[in-house]
Amino acid sequence: MTGKYGRQFELGLLLVGSVLAAVFVAAHIHRRVLSQAAIESFKAGEELHIPDEAVRSLADKQFTFDFSLWSDKRIADYRESLTRHFEPPVAILRISKVGLEVPVLSGTDDLTLNRGVGLIEGTRRPGEEAGNIGIAGHRDGFFRTLKDVRPGDMIELETVDRIDIYQISQIVIVDPSDVSVLQPTSGPTLTLVTCYPFYFIGSAPKRYIVQASLVVSGRPAVVDQKQTTHSARLAPDLHNQNPQSQESTKEITQ
Repeated sequence: MTGKYGRQFELGLLLVGSVLAAVFVAAHIHRRVLSQAAIESFKAGEELHIPDEAVRSLADKQFTFDFSLWSDKRIADYRESLTRHFEPPVAILRISKVGLEVPVLSGTDDLTLNRGVGLIEGTRRPGEEAGNIGIAGHRDGFFRTLKDVRPGDMIELETVDRIDIYQISQIVIVDPSDVSVLQPTSGPTLTLVTCYPFYFIGSAPKRYIVQASLVVSGRPAVVDQKQTTHSARLAPDLHNQNPQSQESTKEITQ
């Protein structure tokens, strides 16, 4: 009898072990499937409402980003940046034509550019009366949408007490050593900087520059969400650049 019961006990243990192993494998597969589904959903822009106290706008706005054009690495870097503390943004940059709305943070280090776009040190701060505002962003992240803007499109820059509206006057491609695009200007100018080509593998060899001139200052935005390059607003007037600036686009990489 002892032998019979012993074999039954062993069979029972074997059965329990098999069930536990099957549960473990099923749970592991389920977790992998859910994880992959979440990643694909995240990349497709389906679950992008991320409450983020550190990068809310001056009006306590929460941002919703479209990651569909982003590289996998940039998406991962952005998600990692959510664990870090940042000072409140100095402005909000909007380009309605390409659906871009992004906080402008101070600085252009990698961590800052993973979280938003960055105000280039030495250029004018948003909200000041004259000069050249330089803003940098990653070509495989927030600023990849710049590939679809054209001269004549409108850009909004919101600060605490105003919304300035700029019109794109020119788009140029320069070498990283070309500092002329960030030189001070006699009139209000906005310069957006990213690397180029947009889909280049490795460190991109060029810089993609979008320059715009102020057309409306200090009033709420009235630009249509479907604004075309044929704007009814004043034609832009890009002022001559001052050669005094020592800022360089070379530091803005990838």
